Amino acid sequence: MKITDLEVSVVNLPMSRGFTSSFETKRGETRTVVKMTTDDGLVGWGETMWGAPVARLVRQLAADVIGTDPRELEAFHQRHRMLPFFHGYLGYAALAAIDVASWDLLGKAAGMGVVDLIGGRVRNRIPLTALITRSDGDPRDYPGSLADAAQSVVSEHGFTAVKLKGSTDARADVAIMEQLRERLPEVELRVDPNAAWSVPESIRAGHALESLGLEYLEDPCNGLEQMARVASEVRIPLCTNMCVVRWEDLAPAARLNAVQFIHGDVYKWGGMAVTKHLAAHCEAFGLGMNLHSGGELGIATAAHLAIAASTPILSTAIDSMYYLHSDDIIDPLPFESGHLQVPDGPGLGVEVDEDKLTRYRDLNAEEGDHTG
Repeated sequence: MKITDLEVSVVNLPMSRGFTSSFETKRGETRTVVKMTTDDGLVGWGETMWGAPVARLVRQLAADVIGTDPRELEAFHQRHRMLPFFHGYLGYAALAAIDVASWDLLGKAAGMGVVDLIGGRVRNRIPLTALITRSDGDPRDYPGSLADAAQSVVSEHGFTAVKLKGSTDARADVAIMEQLRERLPEVELRVDPNAAWSVPESIRAGHALESLGLEYLEDPCNGLEQMARVASEVRIPLCTNMCVVRWEDLAPAARLNAVQFIHGDVYKWGGMAVTKHLAAHCEAFGLGMNLHSGGELGIATAAHLAIAASTPILSTAIDSMYYLHSDDIIDPLPFESGHLQVPDGPGLGVEVDEDKLTRYRDLNAEEGDHTG
């Protein structure tokens, strides 16, 4: 089996509502999509974060992978191990696009689901986290209106976990979390200000939040040293997808006891096998693990579902923005009772609607990449 062609598309997908964090408001997603064809007529699909800069790297990698066997993934990653060194997240995302398409091909060639190739199912339905942002509420009454919005989305969709995307105002975020706990006493709660708080603010907010029984506090401040200072003072597990982002960060994080949960991500760590390796290392260090979301569409979501379904440590509701999108380039994955079902079928178990791919590729050509 040899790769004979690799096509790269950049697409824009609208979101059903805005998504605001402490540093941006998103109203649509830009994603890079890969179509990989082999000499025996199989087609594998990959999808990764961001647009033009990543697409440019993937097109450069195409010259290397055409003519190779998609089963030789370790050799591919070894040849391009320096790409993330020079390009950071963009390099990891580019590698992941080809990695995921290769796994899709391997599953189709074997007549098996990727989930079965990487360990088999320990669960069939994956719970998602309800993501609440300031764009969901009335700025004249943020604590009350955001609590109303969270209560409504939990009632409508059956979520078992809610995460507030925090702001630069730690005191106001604490007030919102207090309202959420009052309205949702049985739901797991998390807050993520994306490192917008100082260490003193993080400690003060952490103390105020301790009585609410949070599942974890995600990236309150910036860097392992600062997180370690907060962890030594606050009795809430700390989680990160910002200060443990490569292998070199893992051992220092464990030595400092800076975090208790790590967010993995196929597209920020560079592939599916490496994300499974991260899970094994988290277990070895006695850390929890969850999955981060960078706005995955259907192909990328299917890959994350395969990871979550086959990895015992991923037992809590994962982050996913999938339910916030107004459309997809595949037949939309069924979303019921706060869960996504792991797709059946060979490979990732999804098929791309190439008419929609063309439509949203044209939209990207018209609008340019979404940067916020």
